This record gives sequence, structure tokens and C-alpha cells, in this order.
Amino acid sequence: MELSVEEIQPAVRAALAEDIGPGDVTTLATVPESATLCATMVAREPLKLAGLAFAQSAFHELDRELVVAPHTTDGDSCDTGQILLRVSGSARAILTAERVALNFVQRLSGVATITARFVEQIKGTGTQLLDTRKTTPGWRRFEKYAVQCGGGRNHRVGLYDLVLIKDNHLAALRNESPNAIAAAVQRARAAYPNLRVEVEADTLAQVRQAVDAQADIILLDNMSLADLRSAVAIVAGRAQTEASGGVNLQTIRGIAETGVNFISVGALTHSARAVDIALDFES
Repeated sequence: MELSVEEIQPAVRAALAEDIGPGDVTTLATVPESATLCATMVAREPLKLAGLAFAQSAFHELDRELVVAPHTTDGDSCDTGQILLRVSGSARAILTAERVALNFVQRLSGVATITARFVEQIKGTGTQLLDTRKTTPGWRRFEKYAVQCGGGRNHRVGLYDLVLIKDNHLAALRNESPNAIAAAVQRARAAYPNLRVEVEADTLAQVRQAVDAQADIILLDNMSLADLRSAVAIVAGRAQTEASGGVNLQTIRGIAETGVNFISVGALTHSARAVDIALDFES
């Protein structure tokens, strides 16, 4: 997933409008219009970088004449003290754009950083890490982009690009024959023949039904390690398998070692901590 200028710029403009309102009163009152500064954006902890283009956009929205020089690239692993970018020019513009620029990079790098930690835990297993739709409203593509920067993979972007039949859908079809899963998959294939179909299974019996219905992916929800191994054996390569529920940095390795194809983790986006990044002004 690549982010375009047409996506980044409106988000940055909205954030600047929210922050500045009718004017940055402190900067306007205290800093002469002719004053210039040079500042560096610096990592204050080890991190995986994402969102640098948002910072560049924030500075240039305030002053196109600012010189913004990236020293790193999204997806880079950065050490404490590493310079991410340098900006020089109008002191007023840099001071006013500072917080918005940092907010974007800190938040998106937080998502990329926690993703990279999960990816490292399953290294060598062949299992791939997926994100979810548990994203900040309005920021989904940004956060899913950050997941990619961290080495993860995007699940469906929205409700439109993959059929995912969950337990609540199946509850509405509980009286269908031969079973709810078969009926749901059949209807999904008829309505959206070009989309992949995933079925959530809470039990091994449902796993068998999903395999028989020829689902493309089977979501193994909140299963024990023993049940995950049994489910993988039942599927036997006839569909892809995705484990979800109860996944954290301590449990993910064991889950991956059951042989599932994917593990989805909502925490990549809904619980990522903003990393510590500062804008240091050079004297």
C-alpha cells in the first residue's frame, strides 16, 4: 500500500487547522517574522519509522520555502539519537508546524514499531502477521501503511474487498440447510464471485464445515494451541488458516508454530504506543 499526496495533504491540512485555529498566538507574539531556525527530528528510542512524508507536508504547508531534508526512509530501523530529518528556514513556520509533524510520525512509527516486534517473534515460522479493521477512524489507510512499514501484511482494508463471514452472520442463518456456513459461502460466491471468502470458525466442527463449503480462508477464533494444530490438520492445505484472539508478544510464537498461515492482531493499530521523537532546535 502506497500513500499518495492526495491522501496525505488533506489530513495534514485538517490537523494544522485544528491546532492553529485563527493563529499561533505564542509564536506570532514572540518570534520576529524574519527569524530563521534549523531543527532536527530525532529518535529518542529505538523505532521502526513510518509517516515521514506527513512531517514534510506539515512543514511545507506552513512555508514552501522551508528546506526539509529527510535523513531516513519509512521502514528503516532507527536507533536512539538518530536524525530522521532536518528542517531549516522560517522560525515561525517551523515552530507552528512542529507538533503536527511530530504527532503523525510518532503515531505511525508507533504502529510500525510494535508490528516489527510481532514480526520478529514469528521469524522463521512461515506464518505471516496481519492487521485488522480496529483502526483509528479516518486513519485506516495511514495505520495499515504503517503496519506494512513494520513488516506486517494488510488484511482486508474495509468491508468491501473480502467476504468475511463471522459468528454474527452465521447466527442469522442458523436454520439454513445443510448448515449456516454452507449457506453463507454459497450466497457469497453467487453475489461476489471475484472476491475471496473467509469463514470464522469457533469449533473444529465448524472448521470441517468451512472446508466442505470450500472457503478460501478459515479464521480460527480464540482456539487453544491443541485445537489450532487439529484445525490445521483438518484443513490439510485445502484452505488458508488464520488464527485470531488472545495474541500478544508472549503467545504469538506458539500460535505460529501450530502451522497456521496467518495470525491477525488488533493491537497493532488499536493499542500501539506513540514512540518518543523530538524536534531539537540547533543554536
